[in-house]
Amino acid sequence: MACNRQTELPANAHADAWPLDGAIAMLNHGSFGACPKAVLERQHELRTRMESEPVRFFVRQAPAMLDESRRALAELIGAAVADLVFVTNATAAVNSVLRSLKFAPGDELLVTDHDYNACRNVVRHVAERDGARVVVARVPLPIESGGQVVEAVLAGVTPKTRIAVLDHITSPTAVVFPVEELIRRLDERGVDTLVDGAHAAGMIPLRRIGAAYYAGNCHKWLCAPKGCGFLYVRGDHQRQIQPPVISHGFNTPRPGHTRFQDAFDWPGTDDPTAWPCLGEAIRFLSSLEDGGLGRLMERNRRLAIDARRMLCGRLGLKPVCSEQMIGSMAAMSLGEDADPSAALDPIGTTPTHRFNSELLGRFGIEAPVYHWPAPPARLLRISAQAYNSLEQYDRLAGALEVLLAEAG
Repeated sequence: MACNRQTELPANAHADAWPLDGAIAMLNHGSFGACPKAVLERQHELRTRMESEPVRFFVRQAPAMLDESRRALAELIGAAVADLVFVTNATAAVNSVLRSLKFAPGDELLVTDHDYNACRNVVRHVAERDGARVVVARVPLPIESGGQVVEAVLAGVTPKTRIAVLDHITSPTAVVFPVEELIRRLDERGVDTLVDGAHAAGMIPLRRIGAAYYAGNCHKWLCAPKGCGFLYVRGDHQRQIQPPVISHGFNTPRPGHTRFQDAFDWPGTDDPTAWPCLGEAIRFLSSLEDGGLGRLMERNRRLAIDARRMLCGRLGLKPVCSEQMIGSMAAMSLGEDADPSAALDPIGTTPTHRFNSELLGRFGIEAPVYHWPAPPARLLRISAQAYNSLEQYDRLAGALEVLLAEAG
């Protein structure tokens, strides 16, 4: 996995379409996404309509707009409309599935050591609730091929395995897992799969989901407003799955909708305007590149690969996976901290690596650095979206040269 610099991409031409701080190089789209101006304008229009006549909006207009967005999402990811519902985010979708299922004492819930902490917490909660056991499949780094992931996951399967909760694209290591093969191989062993696809929609093509359950976000790589996520549940598994909030849909069926959709579509009075904005977000992203969203995903992936090659070559960093397993994010090893405790900056809800504050405060760069899998090991993760250009990663390289030299 050599890191050789490639021809630079042309300077980004789309930054003005986002309300980003122009003084900051935003290289962390993967954490929360970023919503374009055109989509925010659509949401503002819907919110104005909602507040001008709330009853008309909630009762007569919102349901049809929700169905329209569901059809747009179904077409994009190749799923049946009847198998899709909207939620606030992928973590809510994972909660809905796992907290709806019941496990017996001794049952095993399989995860990997590359999983997302919030989703691991849900797995732990239901395991403790039911007396089940969490089994962690160890996926080695660096990862040379998807076969290593498949081998590691299948090694954790036993006759007691009830469900596997697997990332499509890992958050800490930014690796695209071979979920299609994993789903097929686990299904052969009678194991259902819940895929945490928080980063997938809008980063990589999603077609013909075969998992029993798939949780996704639309606010990340599809650039919809915050609060727009989705849950796919295969038809033969829908009856047992309940939403995070049980409301009127539990006993109020609607013509043309499934019981699954009735349960999720009305969680009570809230601001639902993020969901109807999804179609506008898809249209906006498709307008940025000739060839639509597929071409944009290819462009972002190429930028992430070129940026990783440049950073590795210039700073001597080590990539965590082969280029074949990269989407629009990439992670690299920054080596080890000499004193991990001194490297922490206790801001926010949990202590973070001080490089984050240094990059932002001194150099105007937003890019995550963190300990993984445990201190003192450090990782850097970069993201590539339409508003990014290779010059911004050059700026990151220069900043890291200073910080790494100062850290010794």
